[in-house]
Order: sequence, then structure tokens, then C-alpha cells
Amino acid sequence: MIPFKATRRVQIDDPQPQPVSEAPRYDDVEDDREDEFDGGMRLRPSEGNVTEDQEPFMGVKVRRKTSLHREYQGDYIDVPSHPFLLKILQKQGDKKVLFADKVLKFTSTGKMKRRILLITDFAMYIVDPESDTLKRRIALAAVEKMCLSELSDNFLAIIIPTEYDLLLASTRKTEIVTVLVETAKSASEYELEVAFSNRFEYNAAADLVKEVQFEEVEGGVKTRIVRK
Repeated sequence: MIPFKATRRVQIDDPQPQPVSEAPRYDDVEDDREDEFDGGMRLRPSEGNVTEDQEPFMGVKVRRKTSLHREYQGDYIDVPSHPFLLKILQKQGDKKVLFADKVLKFTSTGKMKRRILLITDFAMYIVDPESDTLKRRIALAAVEKMCLSELSDNFLAIIIPTEYDLLLASTRKTEIVTVLVETAKSASEYELEVAFSNRFEYNAAADLVKEVQFEEVEGGVKTRIVRK
């Protein structure tokens, strides 16, 4: 099993407000690109296929060496120092934060939005850091599977059959997947599926299906998002 460091519990105190730092920078990210995302993230090429016998990656993922030995921290934005996040969690009755970080979320039109992703032992939260508002709450029990490419990119699709799906980009994608798999297993002994393919579909909206296509090119990975 991929090592997973014990996560912090959010203390519902009265902390002093602290601004959320700027979202992580990605190479060649183009904002406001609709319908097609061509070459949006160019990453360093992998130095070789890294086989693993641990779940949830099962040796099919080409991963960067830095991600193999990265220590998982869980909370990367210091949730207790942001009262608006504590208020959101408290309203939903959630206190234990397993993961918190800044991510890029793709809208149904293909635009990228900077968001905060919170994962607790009950749900995922998508929060707008500019307006300090909750944009979406997804019960972990509603997640059917996660889709990733077999290359060293930052994309992750979370499939939610009862709603519309979620497409994210994060430099900590491996940790997100690990947290969700471990939480599902510990909460209900349910084995959350992790699917790998260099082409996968997701429902960007209730009536809109898109396909994410990955291609390894010189200098990195070329990614395209197209309507089906």
C-alpha cells in the first residue's frame, strides 16, 4: 500500500483569518480555453516506467520519481487558519480533514477555475477561494471510480453517476487518489475503482460528455479535452 501519513484533525477554535496563498503554478496552463484543451500541461518526460505492486496504481502508471518518495502531508493550506473553511465544514458536521489543497477544476465549457479541494471521511468539498463560498459537496459514497491516464500528467476525473463528474488537475493527484481509496475501504470495505487509460470519458454536465486524450510527446505529455 502507498504510504499514507496520518492526517490532522481540524480544531474548531477561533483562529485569526489568513489569506489563502496563490494556487499552484502549472506549466503552460491556458485559461479560458473552451471545448478543447490542447497541450495545456507540458511536463517533464518520465525517466522510465516505474512498476509498483501497491494499490491503487498496480504498476500501470508512469510516475515521476519525485512522486514515488513524496511524504504525504494531508493539509497543505492549514485549514484551521481559515475561518471560512471551518465554517463550511462545521455547517456540514465534518471535523476531520484528510486532504486539503489548491487545485484546478475544469468547467463544462472547458474553462479552468482555481479551487480548494477538501476531503473528509464523509465528503469532498469544492470551495472558491476568491469568494470563500462552497461550490459543491460530493458524498464519498456517491463516487464510483476515478480515471487517470497511464502517463505522468496531473489530470484526474472523479466519476459520480448520480450527478455530473469532476475533472481536476493537481500536482498531488497521487495523494488524492490514495486518500479516496483508503477512506472508501475503511468506511465501508468498498474497493473504489481506479481506471487507467490514455483516453477516458466523463460527464462534464448532465447532458454533456467529453473525452480526455493523452499523448506522450517530446518534452512531456500533450492533453486534449474534446466533446463527444
